[in-house]
Amino acid sequence: MTTDALGTLADRNGVDYEPAVPDFLGEARRQLEICNACRYCEGYCAVFPAMTLNRAFSDGEVTQLANLCHNCRGCFHACQYTAPHEFDLNLPKALAEVRVDSWEKYMWPAPIGRLFQRSGIALAAALVAALALLLMIAYAVRPADGQGFYAVISHTVMASLFSAATFFPAAIVAAGIWRYWRDVGGKRVTLTHLREALVDAGRLKNLSGGAAEGCNYEQEDRFSMARRWAHQAMMWGVLLCFASTVSGSIAHYGFGVEAPYGLFSVPKLLGIPGGILMTIGGGWLVALKLRAEKSLGAPTVWGGEMAFVLLLLLVGISGLVLFGASGTDAMRPLLIIHLGAVLALYLTLPYTKMVHVPFRLAALVRDAQTRARPLPEAAARNP
Repeated sequence: MTTDALGTLADRNGVDYEPAVPDFLGEARRQLEICNACRYCEGYCAVFPAMTLNRAFSDGEVTQLANLCHNCRGCFHACQYTAPHEFDLNLPKALAEVRVDSWEKYMWPAPIGRLFQRSGIALAAALVAALALLLMIAYAVRPADGQGFYAVISHTVMASLFSAATFFPAAIVAAGIWRYWRDVGGKRVTLTHLREALVDAGRLKNLSGGAAEGCNYEQEDRFSMARRWAHQAMMWGVLLCFASTVSGSIAHYGFGVEAPYGLFSVPKLLGIPGGILMTIGGGWLVALKLRAEKSLGAPTVWGGEMAFVLLLLLVGISGLVLFGASGTDAMRPLLIIHLGAVLALYLTLPYTKMVHVPFRLAALVRDAQTRARPLPEAAARNP
């Protein structure tokens, strides 16, 4: 068996064969069945209690467990069946590969997701440059009477661009989550299910480890809360910046107050702390990712994941620098860079690791459903 220049396989008779497609679901299923028999890691995170509810795992159940996993890696360092044992368990990697594969499967069109995940840094740089060029074109046709940021790009152009860049990715993500929900057997969502999922997500409970000592993401068999804190900084930073944008829209359309806003206005009081938290969280996540062991995640998408974090970091830093440069000649190029980064983040949302947020929330809601006690009438029918 040989490999030609195109990467296809050929036997000695010259017959070509298609390369084997990795069976991520099958490998994850094999490892889950071994873990389910052992159950040593039962208290580590939400994956293991959910795993014990099944004796066999359908594709949908494997996908659900993969999206419930936070890749804290504690189970790997506690496992007695990792290499060189013949079982060769590496559950964090197996679930990470299923997780990424599910995002690519459910997000349309899938080839774009695969391209970004595997060539993330190059694609992110090209996309930011292209969007910056687009915004410079918009600047070339700006109105003569614009004020502040609108002297660089008209409000109409800015609102149209970001409305489209918000609506279409959100629609793609919503459709993908619906397909995921159908495949994992999701049921009608109640306020109780949603509240439990939101509390777990807000606290990042599954990054605290079974003993609430943290995870082993970047320090091998030593516990650390660093990844949890970095994620919380990024999460709250993004939420504050989003709230700043919403408050600015309300001020503009509801009260006729246009940007730029003063230091003690609501948009600034929300946006500045948000930008600081995004910058701290982004820099921290980059450092952690550089120290973490690639083989305990999905190695083929490491570049795409790093590009996503760097894009978030660029949004945070450029926003803060733009605020500091208000009223100076540097404001114009800095605004182009910042809006280009934000627009790139919005447009690529379905195809970057940002999509793990709605998928993980859906997985937490589904997990809350499986943990819920049956209704009295259901229990009476199934004693």
